[in-house]
Amino acid sequence: MKTWQQSICLMVLSAVILLGGSACGNKNNDNGANTSTNNGNNGADDTGNTTNGGNAASDNSLKVIKSNGEITIGTEGTYAPFTFHDKSGKLTGFDVEVAEEIAKRIGVKAKFVETKWDGMLAGLDAKRFDMVANEVTIRDDRKAKYDFSEPYILSKAVLIVKQNNTNIKSLADLKGKKSGQSLTSDLGDIAKANGAQLVAVDGFNQAIDLLTSGRIDATINDKLSYLDLKKARPDVPIKVVAETDQVSQSGMLFRKGNKELVDAVNNAIKDMKADGRYLEISKTYFGEDVSK
Repeated sequence: MKTWQQSICLMVLSAVILLGGSACGNKNNDNGANTSTNNGNNGADDTGNTTNGGNAASDNSLKVIKSNGEITIGTEGTYAPFTFHDKSGKLTGFDVEVAEEIAKRIGVKAKFVETKWDGMLAGLDAKRFDMVANEVTIRDDRKAKYDFSEPYILSKAVLIVKQNNTNIKSLADLKGKKSGQSLTSDLGDIAKANGAQLVAVDGFNQAIDLLTSGRIDATINDKLSYLDLKKARPDVPIKVVAETDQVSQSGMLFRKGNKELVDAVNNAIKDMKADGRYLEISKTYFGEDVSK
């Protein structure tokens, strides 16, 4: 026979079960989601910027960029003459000036985020920046995941060795030799395809330093970078012994789903070419129009 105290306890327990379940349970719902968090419609990306529903297309759209008053741009800062620091330490270069002009014509400021090439695409994926300006070659595998602007520069790759090197005369001669390359670049792919042993470098300048010091045998790099270096340092003991036949096209790089932004950048590049500003920047670094 139940006492009156036991009856009261049973009544309280029944009320608890009806109103919400056991007080010993956790805060997870039936799907395993923690109910103390928000529903994901408004969060923050890894830069601390508020996003709308995690939609990659909405967090860096043209409208949002204009509202913020700036476009963030990923670049190496170690790849002369495209992106590098001058004697005063200022970030400059062909890609930097073109990107600054694009930002100006869109009506915002350019904010550069310096990143090593091997982490550049990951940085774009992580929303650390809205656009990449780093002479990124337009390739089908990249186009499957990213959007590109129209090509704004054309170039060839060249095989560079020390001035006194007589063993390497062609790409085929790279077999078994040490070639200084950014490991995820197109140039590294060319060296690897020709049997080279890749030595990781952060950029063109480091590759040349390793080459002149004898720590690598060669490097495949951009012809325009080589010409710029020889113009600035004609006595550097290096030479070009071969070049690729294929002309590569480079464009500004974006995450997928930003058509308005890509269109705005394309229009800015088109206007730059029409009014002569592009040619002015191009001649500053190369002495000619490098878009043709």
